[in-house]
Formats: sequence, structure tokens, C-alpha cells
Amino acid sequence: MAKTITTRYDIAEHLRTPEEMAAYLEACLEEANGDATFIAKALGDIARAKGMSQVARDAGLSRESLYKALSGDRAPSFDTILKVVGALGIKLHAEAVST
Repeated sequence: MAKTITTRYDIAEHLRTPEEMAAYLEACLEEANGDATFIAKALGDIARAKGMSQVARDAGLSRESLYKALSGDRAPSFDTILKVVGALGIKLHAEAVST
């Protein structure tokens, strides 16, 4: 019987366009249930797809601090989130929740 070789799935390899990146973030926002670290990790996936060095430069952050902020190990400050979202070229939207 032949062995099956598997590789680790990396979403960053599949986020090629700004529309795909925005759709991924939108899906993650819907699934997060208030988990800020989950959103930080999703932003990290998008930043890796776009290029961490470029995103760090555009956000005015060091590459190392960007990696730490978006690792999913901790919740970054909202200021950092806004800088990263702007650097990624993504817009956040607000929507009223129906009760």
C-alpha cells in the first residue's frame, strides 16, 4: 500500500485578491464570537498572504511587533488592528444586529 503524503494547509497561500482577503476576514468576523485573538490570527493570515514586511511598513510597525500582534496568542490593541486593516487595504463595516 502506498503511503499518503500530506502537507499542512495554509490559508495564506489561497488569499490572492483583495476580494478574497475581505471575504475571509468577513467570514472570520462572523465566526469569532467575540474572540479578538481569532480575529488577530485571521488578520495575520491575510498579512502573510500580502507580505508581512510590506504590511508592517504600511502600518508603521516593526515586522517583529506585527508578527507578535497577529500571532493569535494575544489580543492586539484596537489601534494596532486599525493600522493593520488600513495597511491591508480592507475596510471594516458596522451593521445593526437584528434582535
